[in-house]
Amino acid sequence: MNTSPAQSHYQSQTVSESIESHTLSVLVDNEPGVLARVIGLFSGRGYNIDSLTVSETEHEAHLSRITMVTRGTPMVIEQIKHQLERLVPVHTVIDLTVVGNPMERELALIKVAGKGEARVEALRLAEAFRAQVIDASTEHFVFEITGRLNKIEQFIMLMQPLGLVEVARTGVAAIGRGKEAM
Repeated sequence: MNTSPAQSHYQSQTVSESIESHTLSVLVDNEPGVLARVIGLFSGRGYNIDSLTVSETEHEAHLSRITMVTRGTPMVIEQIKHQLERLVPVHTVIDLTVVGNPMERELALIKVAGKGEARVEALRLAEAFRAQVIDASTEHFVFEITGRLNKIEQFIMLMQPLGLVEVARTGVAAIGRGKEAM
């Protein structure tokens, strides 16, 4: 977490609150245009989305879950949550960061090209990170890795000097702990 003072979302104010990263779980109707309305709320107010995943979660009820990671001061995060709650197709907005230590995972596909010692080192690191080789030739690998955001970031950083070619990421999927539905 960044603890330095931040510029407020509103340019005329300076806020002495720190910038925080929050994971929001938003249950919405699964219908055309809902995602565009949620994204429009963010873009129209100058908020940024660091990660975004969307999938139908309850087929019979026609509900989808939007999981997003965004950053801002506590005041900005509260504004985002309240504005999301006012959208008509939104049923619930849960700040998983506030609810407490959510289970968060991401999947990444990472293509690395290399020969010789770099190739051996890439395979050794992949094993240490429990990444799976899902495609290979004599000149490249494609690794599949799942885990927390920091694990994925660290693996990508280590692959850069070994011949990183391309990265595709799913975005964060998250769920609250405990037996209750969120």
